[in-house]
Amino acid sequence: MTETAGLRLLAEDAEDLAVIAAALQDAVGKIGDILYEPATRQLTLALNRYRWEAKGGERVRSAIQLGSVLKVQARKLRRGAKDAVVELLNIAFEPGEAPGGAVVFTFAGGGDLRAEVECLDVVLADVSSPWPTPRTPKHEL
Repeated sequence: MTETAGLRLLAEDAEDLAVIAAALQDAVGKIGDILYEPATRQLTLALNRYRWEAKGGERVRSAIQLGSVLKVQARKLRRGAKDAVVELLNIAFEPGEAPGGAVVFTFAGGGDLRAEVECLDVVLADVSSPWPTPRTPKHEL
C-alpha cells in the first residue's frame, strides 16, 4: 500500500471539473451512497475510487460534494435498490445561464444523474486509507 496523502480537489469551472472527473473515472459505489439534501442544496456521492495516480492497484473511499444544487434528476438508476452498485464513467458540465448549468454523472449501463447548479462548487476528498485491489479497470478501444 502506498503512503500517499489523499486527494483534496476543488472545482469552480469546467476545466477543474475535468480533473475531478479523471480522478473518479471507474469509481464504484452504491445507490444508497448518493444523497441529495434540498434544504442545504448539496449533492454528495460516496465512492470507492481507483487510485490512477498510485503505482499498483489501489482503491480509496472518496466523497464528491456539489453545492448550490437546485434540482437533481436520475435516469436508469434503480433508486429503490440502495445496495445496487454503480460504476462512474464520467462527469461533465453543461453550461446554462452563467455561471450555472448542469453537472452530469454518467454511469456504466446507461444511467446518469443530472444536477442543476447555480454555479460550479464541487469538492472531492479521499476519506480513507487506500487498500489494494487485484482488479485494474480496463476500457475497450
